[in-house]
Amino acid sequence: MRQLPMIFLDQPIRRHDLLAVELSALDLVLEPLRRKVRHSRQLIESPLAAVRKDGEQIALPRYIFSGPGGGGDPIRIGIFAGIHGDEPAGAYAVLQLVELLEAAPILAEGYHLFLYPVCNPTGFVDATRCSRTGRDLNREFWKNSQEPEVILLEQEIRTRAFHGLVSLHTDDTSEGLYGFVRGAVLTRALLEPALAAAEKVLPRNLSLIIDGFSAQNGIISECYDGILTSPPELHPQPFEIILETPHAAPLTQQAQALVVAIRAVLAEYQKFLAFAANL
Repeated sequence: MRQLPMIFLDQPIRRHDLLAVELSALDLVLEPLRRKVRHSRQLIESPLAAVRKDGEQIALPRYIFSGPGGGGDPIRIGIFAGIHGDEPAGAYAVLQLVELLEAAPILAEGYHLFLYPVCNPTGFVDATRCSRTGRDLNREFWKNSQEPEVILLEQEIRTRAFHGLVSLHTDDTSEGLYGFVRGAVLTRALLEPALAAAEKVLPRNLSLIIDGFSAQNGIISECYDGILTSPPELHPQPFEIILETPHAAPLTQQAQALVVAIRAVLAEYQKFLAFAANL
């Protein structure tokens, strides 16, 4: 069995325990979310936490939004942002998404949304792609990584057995929106309407080659090795979508496009489940 270099904690941790990094940078995203938590019936804050053998405390922000009941077991969707610290649009998209859902909870009917706005806190604070260990965390998954952020997220993904994973990214080489699809067969059917909705905010990248991969209408079916994803042995496979916004676009538009895309994914998956229930 794999030996983890830390002891995991189940209980929520105190705010001042949230990583040994400059909290002021993280507070730009997390403080508005915490204010929402204090006045919300649907949103809770529950960081993922760990302690290294040397006693250093590690934590990752996690928020859970519970939509109105949909008549069956809640559908668990994980939304991950900030795995690259120099891509802040995803973190702000999570904040905007929460604001939208607080105003219209029906958009999350039947869902439990697990929100991870900053998966690489040290990189986020430093505005660097990698964490302070110098590792690209989005190349470390399911490779027996010793990076604490990766270990925490791997355990979370295994434990939650999500029905779907949505990762939010920014590409500094692209002039338009695009996305990757993985996992369940229906994933492409979810991504296409998501991109169609989001391209009302930002243009779609229609190149035949994007980020070194073959693409069709802004959709790529291959991925880099070691990205944040579900474990390869998990069955049934959840749907897995990676959304990419153009880094050169204004941050507010990137965040808005991501929120529009996520909203479309949730709506389309609700339609799919309703259709499947009537078969």
